[in-house]
Amino acid sequence: MIILFDGVCNLCNSAVDLILKKARENDFKLVTLQSDNGQRILKTFDLNLEINTVILIKNNQVFSESDAALEICKQLKSPWNWLTAFKILPKTWRDGLYRFVANNRYKWFGKRSSCRIL
Repeated sequence: MIILFDGVCNLCNSAVDLILKKARENDFKLVTLQSDNGQRILKTFDLNLEINTVILIKNNQVFSESDAALEICKQLKSPWNWLTAFKILPKTWRDGLYRFVANNRYKWFGKRSSCRIL
């Protein structure tokens, strides 16, 4: 599984730290959206290069926004995997909340001066 994330976003980097600590298995490959590898992967899957969301690629299937976050949560230890219960909410609601946080993440959590290197 490949997770593409914003390497300069403090919220995104904190989420990556959590994933690294709480993943049931170490099946994730983490790639920043800003990196050459990230841009190549986006092109391979014909995704917008200016994307503003987390992307999960699992078995050649692309998940984004709340679907990506919830699919990632499935792979985490309890209690984090319980967040998948939010899948019962309509996708439009989940994605609306996701976009609200995504659009305000720099204002609320700040940015790093340089991209995270894994």
